[in-house]
Amino acid sequence: MLRELRALEREIAAYPDDESLWEVRDGIPNSAGNLSLHLAGNLRHFVGAVLGGTEYQRDRNLEFSRKGLTRSELKAIVQAAIDELSATFDKITDDQLDSEYPVVVQDQRISTLEFLTHLAVHLSYHLGQIDYHRRLLTDSSQSVDTLSPRELTPFGRK
Repeated sequence: MLRELRALEREIAAYPDDESLWEVRDGIPNSAGNLSLHLAGNLRHFVGAVLGGTEYQRDRNLEFSRKGLTRSELKAIVQAAIDELSATFDKITDDQLDSEYPVVVQDQRISTLEFLTHLAVHLSYHLGQIDYHRRLLTDSSQSVDTLSPRELTPFGRK
């Protein structure tokens, strides 16, 4: 998740200007700006607040209605998510991963590890949408090395 959030920062930086982050086209209901807010808010809530005990208060509706932030402002929000997730991941134990996630999610009780896997897939899904959105709007084939294995932690090292 941390790798994908760093890739999200690169995606945001690759937009040619602040305004293009908020542009929508027919058939694409969400801007990259709103998807970025959604991803940061989702992870700061479900990982940072629920598992890490941060004070973050999520406003999901605002994630999709807020507009006009600059690339720098969005990157700062994503960086806050990186910081909170990093601190949370540093203190999660194997027992916590194997135990039930502390909050019922859509009327289901699942393990923390299963829910973290779901959150990672959700993040990657929207990250791909943002990459496609940027390429569509800018007519650019430029890659930001979104899913680089080089950023993964080597096995056995934290």
